[in-house]
Amino acid sequence: MKVNGIKDVFFDLDHTLWDFDRNSALTFEKIFKLNDVDVLLEHFLTYYEPINLNYWKLYREGKVDKDSLRFARLNETFRAINMEVDKELIFKLSDDYITYLTTYNFLFDNTVELLNYLKKDYNLHIITNGFKEVQHKKLSRSNIQHFFRTVTNSEMVGVKKPNPEIFNFALKEAKANVETSIMIGDSYEADIQGAQNIGMDVIFFDVRNTPVNNEVKRINKLIQIKDFL
Repeated sequence: MKVNGIKDVFFDLDHTLWDFDRNSALTFEKIFKLNDVDVLLEHFLTYYEPINLNYWKLYREGKVDKDSLRFARLNETFRAINMEVDKELIFKLSDDYITYLTTYNFLFDNTVELLNYLKKDYNLHIITNGFKEVQHKKLSRSNIQHFFRTVTNSEMVGVKKPNPEIFNFALKEAKANVETSIMIGDSYEADIQGAQNIGMDVIFFDVRNTPVNNEVKRINKLIQIKDFL
């Protein structure tokens, strides 16, 4: 069912438009080769991905800072797979990861088709918790930056989704009204609940079949947004 009255569409970036898991895996493959780290990539990623998600939750909650996140997610993963890695090498891997991450820029299927479809009728925007020095490169190198009128980053605001301040900041930057705006993202806590808490409509990009209590508009493929907008 189409949602009436929407003028501004806000997207999350990582795991929503930009295929973070795919690009991240390719980055690890590269930096492990560069640094002669002998580890089975799939085995590493099995542990890394949930550890990384947990550290991003802690980062959203203000319980760890950016540098701690970057180091700890790697350090904890190597410990989990019983692999001894020197602290200096972990710092090097952490830096290399950020350096090379945006050399891979796969998007989710139909991202460009969808953005071309939406831009005819809506103003498009980004709200992201990702690191500011990386997010700009992701948008420009994946050639989607031109679709978005505004890009709001948590480091610009000083708080992270789901904090209402970042959504209100983004609305002000976009000169948009909450009643005529909608948020699309993959994180139920950060994107969906965060937007709902200020009265914004939402579409949940649910690729993990997340169990949630309330009824929300859900998609598992981006192209399904056309059913609503």
